[in-house]
Amino acid sequence: MSHIKGGLVILNEMVNSLPPSEKKIAKYILDHPEESILLTVVALGERSKTSSAAVIRLCKSLGFKGFQELKIRVTGDLQDQEIKGYRDIQPNESYKDIIEKVTSNTMQTLKETADILKVEDLKNAVTTLSRAKSILFIGFGASHIAAKDAEQKFLRIDKQAQALSDVHMAATSIANKGPNDVVVGISFSGKTSDVVKLLELAKHKNVQTISITKYGKTPVTNFSDIQLHTSAAKEATFRSGATSSRIAQLHVIDILFMCLASEEYEETVRHLDETRDAIRFFRGSPTKPKKV
Repeated sequence: MSHIKGGLVILNEMVNSLPPSEKKIAKYILDHPEESILLTVVALGERSKTSSAAVIRLCKSLGFKGFQELKIRVTGDLQDQEIKGYRDIQPNESYKDIIEKVTSNTMQTLKETADILKVEDLKNAVTTLSRAKSILFIGFGASHIAAKDAEQKFLRIDKQAQALSDVHMAATSIANKGPNDVVVGISFSGKTSDVVKLLELAKHKNVQTISITKYGKTPVTNFSDIQLHTSAAKEATFRSGATSSRIAQLHVIDILFMCLASEEYEETVRHLDETRDAIRFFRGSPTKPKKV
């Protein structure tokens, strides 16, 4: 079970939003991870000067099935010796160092996102997207880049996908959807008001909803049937560039696409071949698009 990770990542991302007693436990685990995985619920409550009930509540707040899952995830993190953390650039820094830092940060973001993605939620999302009559991806600002990337990928395998960044157009589209359709809301913070309102509208129309946000309970996840999470991507000075968060969202889209492609392998290969033939046709290749 050591391949299950993400405990320390999730604790770091959630610690400041937890109630006081749960926050004390989270900080204790972050400060003493090696010791904490050897403790019982009762012992951890005593060491953190809280209670066993608070430990159980913490596990629930983190989205874990119980204390055992928390310990397994933290153990997996401790076995990984590659964690370096995020590093910000400095004034007039050498291009060589910037290349190394940006690459390191991206790799860290991808790793943390993979660690906190839950396979069960991913399977549910893939099944939902596979059966969908239509898929609407909504995202604003940097998140719209991920939405457009998803649109392009899913269109290539004959899914009725669309990405909209205009809130009125998105609302109009949702107004004509129903239980067989899916709306995917993408928001790093999980608090983007337009995404929240559009998902709320989708729920009123009985449309299936999926969210892609950073870890934790947010206004966006309140209106999503299935929640997929990315690393919090700790970008300090240049957070406004949404660099690592954008990479994390694109990574989740890629994972969704590849999982769906694997489930529908023969169909996917056929559709990809047909789209390649169509592009070759416009580039002047003698290959003609296949007749339907």
